[in-house]
Amino acid sequence: MGGREQTRWTRTRLGRCGPPLDLLTARFDTHRYAPHAHEEFTIGVCVGGSEVIAYRGGLIHAGPGAIVVLEPGEMHDGAPAAADGYAYRAVYAETPLLSDGTLGGSPHFLNPVVDDPELATAFRRAHTELSICPDPLEAESRLPWLLTALAHRHSTARPCPDTVPGADGIARAVRDRLADELLQPPALADLAADLNLSRYQLLRAFRTTMGIPPYAWLAQYRVTRARTLLESGLRPAEVAALVGFADQAHLTRWFRRVMGVTPAAYRASVGKPL
Repeated sequence: MGGREQTRWTRTRLGRCGPPLDLLTARFDTHRYAPHAHEEFTIGVCVGGSEVIAYRGGLIHAGPGAIVVLEPGEMHDGAPAAADGYAYRAVYAETPLLSDGTLGGSPHFLNPVVDDPELATAFRRAHTELSICPDPLEAESRLPWLLTALAHRHSTARPCPDTVPGADGIARAVRDRLADELLQPPALADLAADLNLSRYQLLRAFRTTMGIPPYAWLAQYRVTRARTLLESGLRPAEVAALVGFADQAHLTRWFRRVMGVTPAAYRASVGKPL
């Protein structure tokens, strides 16, 4: 892989006033971690090169696309497995984020290296996008969902039934709250508590009914509101703040996804001069 060794930490929150969650983006050519343990789960995806880790009395190897799950309290190190080094993305998650009331016991991973290309791709994409723009609602919509999926698919704990009665009504209630509070949307954990649900149940009900997670629905609703403001002649930077995006770049990212053009291009085409 070559290049300089790099590390970048990003701290997001699970909801506007929720707990922090740390994301690590790293690339190492020669660095070797000293043996250590974490209080939380360390879940990483190797995105380049190969890594070797001393873990549970043996060595584990991870190459591109592998998900590595290191459990709380387990001593481990980490080093390049070859001269070209390795790169990975990692999240440090408390145990409840992997279960969220949906498992019949604590998650335990007999095999710390997980082969699940679909989940690895989703995890890497979420990590990358949240490292650029650590939006709390997006983080709370995406990361607990992926962590719970990891535990459901690959831990020894048996998932509980996850059918959510009244999913349509739940989704509409969440949708309406998000629309009413688009500038400072409530945490999903708070919405779930108000509905006597776990966050996972709320996310499942919303995804089942709406076809997308809450953060994506709210982003598209914000884009709809932004269109009207751009058509009135307001500048993209002004519009971003008025509809709840973190900044103009955040607005632009979502506007292009939904509309296929940038806000500035849209305004130039249909906007009224002030």
